[in-house]
Amino acid sequence: MAVPEDFSDWLIGQRSALLRSALLLTGDLAAAEDLVQEAAIKVAARWDRLRDQQPTAYARRILYRDHASWWRRRRETPTAVDQDRPLPGPDHEQRSVLLGVLAGLPPGQRAVIVLRYFDDLTERQTADLLGVSVGTVKSQAHAALTRLRSHGELRDLVGEETRP
Repeated sequence: MAVPEDFSDWLIGQRSALLRSALLLTGDLAAAEDLVQEAAIKVAARWDRLRDQQPTAYARRILYRDHASWWRRRRETPTAVDQDRPLPGPDHEQRSVLLGVLAGLPPGQRAVIVLRYFDDLTERQTADLLGVSVGTVKSQAHAALTRLRSHGELRDLVGEETRP
């Protein structure tokens, strides 16, 4: 089966953003690449219906739901980034700190932070994508931000002074 050219164009344009989101969710490049590949396969299978709608939103929904399913099956949350494998791009140390801090959040909080602050979705879009209420998004974001603000390594990274 030939891949439609408009699907290929869409995937080329969205792959890096989807991979960034998946990497922030998983903390592991290989797992992130697997999530993006699965999402691309599922979008391709429905491309005729999705091409004129919102394929990127659908792909994000797949990323977050597949990641949540993986986490539920394994009941494991990564606690650190694999330091033996350098992450792509500049600022390796900053990325490692960020991924390590995000990995310490529960999966729901991590998903909300990635969607709201890295993918720049609204509270309503985040709620719709995750299948939760806007109130849940707000409470998960508040709890996650509270945890992130108390994390010393992250404060050092962004240069914030410790509050008394």
